[in-house]
Amino acid sequence: MSDTPLPGQNQQPGGQPDASSTASGQGYPPTPGQPVPPGAQNMRPWEPPAGQPAQIWSAPPPAEPPAPLPEQAWGRPSAAQAPSPAPTPASQEFFERDISLKVRKELGKAVVGQDTAVAGLLIALVCGGHVLLEGVPGVAKTLLVRSLAASLDLEAKRIQFTPDLMPGDVTGSVIYNAQAGVFDFRPGPVFTNLLLADEINRTPPKTQASLLEAMEERQVTADGVTHALPTPFAVVATQNPVEYEGTYQLPEAQLDRFLLKLELPLPSRGEEVNILARHAAGFDPQQLGEAGLHPVTNREELAHAREQVAKVRVDAPVLGYIADICRATRQAPSVSLGVSPRGATALLKTSRAWAWLGGRDFTTPDDVKAMAVATLNHRIQIRTEAQMDGTTAAGIISNVLATIPVPR
Repeated sequence: MSDTPLPGQNQQPGGQPDASSTASGQGYPPTPGQPVPPGAQNMRPWEPPAGQPAQIWSAPPPAEPPAPLPEQAWGRPSAAQAPSPAPTPASQEFFERDISLKVRKELGKAVVGQDTAVAGLLIALVCGGHVLLEGVPGVAKTLLVRSLAASLDLEAKRIQFTPDLMPGDVTGSVIYNAQAGVFDFRPGPVFTNLLLADEINRTPPKTQASLLEAMEERQVTADGVTHALPTPFAVVATQNPVEYEGTYQLPEAQLDRFLLKLELPLPSRGEEVNILARHAAGFDPQQLGEAGLHPVTNREELAHAREQVAKVRVDAPVLGYIADICRATRQAPSVSLGVSPRGATALLKTSRAWAWLGGRDFTTPDDVKAMAVATLNHRIQIRTEAQMDGTTAAGIISNVLATIPVPR
């Protein structure tokens, strides 16, 4: 693994991760509710907080947020009042940002930092996609997913992928019921809302492939009978990038099913001291209830968020910009397999979601740039000779973004 950070991962002089990504949110852009873009590109400077170096961000300065509105303004009537009218654009903007703020604040009770991963997971959920998390052991990958499920009031299950895991252990099995004289289907752990596929690259391809139908069709077929999965459904898979002995690399066809690939960095010194202080005070990662985590939204609001994301406007020039970016990856000389049309539609979805989290109902080229690396870097296969020269997928995407004309 190279020590060079991917674009969009904040660094201080000396190569240390920026402490602004702590759960306190210091160093964020001045607009409430604006998360760190996963794999941001073409960044521009923001005014730094007092006493801190200038931070780099990619998202364009959004409009000033309206003053906090009462719950009645965004369509949450109290018991003593009649339902209010449909939310206005300004109140809807505040409500959308409020979802992101509430979830990030709640996750901060258990997870220190990792704001980029939190933003990516939220984007995947409102897009109905899946996420591949990559990071060294011990950077809170499992804790992050469990905490996210608790804050969203979703059911979560975890599968530890091992070399002897069978497909039926994931999807379920058909078992003969001697009393009734029939075969019954016993659902596997895939029947949940948020499935944590821990160390997915430690199981053989046969078992890895058992998730393909669930990820694409949201269903499981056993003995010729199709069983629908719960809604919402998302797979969050993890893999260790520093150890390859006894592992099975995910095939490109399965990597393409993941909406985003997010890298979880090691914490900064300040974040690590914060982690130690919490554990010294009695924090137990296995007891999230004792940490004070509770649901701050629900499935209905999540479904409403998906509907709003689908309504975000994307003009023809932006659609052409997305197509040009993906087509350029296929023509790069160091690439043996570029971004597929599925990857182009994924970039469209994530760009819409990033615009929505910023409180806008339209997509700009800056939204596309902000989500390009996290959405496309796992969909590019690099030639062997280029890999030996140190070429990375993130670097190829950066070059593409620098050469493709931006629509005005």
